[in-house]
Amino acid sequence: MLRVRRVYEPPEPQDGFRVLVDRLWPRGLSRQAARVDLWARELAPSDRLRRWFGHDPLKWEEFRRRYREELSGGPAQELVQQLEERARRGTVTLLFGARDVQHNNAVVLAEVLQERLAGSRGKRGRQTVSR
Repeated sequence: MLRVRRVYEPPEPQDGFRVLVDRLWPRGLSRQAARVDLWARELAPSDRLRRWFGHDPLKWEEFRRRYREELSGGPAQELVQQLEERARRGTVTLLFGARDVQHNNAVVLAEVLQERLAGSRGKRGRQTVSR
């Protein structure tokens, strides 16, 4: 199962494996309080894409397209595969720091992982994404 949550929310037992998918560490949050199992900077959008997007909902669809493209190559591709494999065995929670819970990179990454899980599983049923 996949979950998407703000890193500032208190950790919950059902979070499973907690992965921060932002390039920058969240302001004002200690590593102990965040309880992050993996800080996957390589899965964050490039600085150029992040700055261009600026969490502008009007740019959301283009951001999604460009970010998916970034995730399909380089070190990110290998990490996506590792998270997919981990999500098959248990819960993975993708953590982000943005205030906008609908328009951020963790949402797009969850979509990508969901598609990969559904595509490789065939007709065995759907994985769920919770927020």
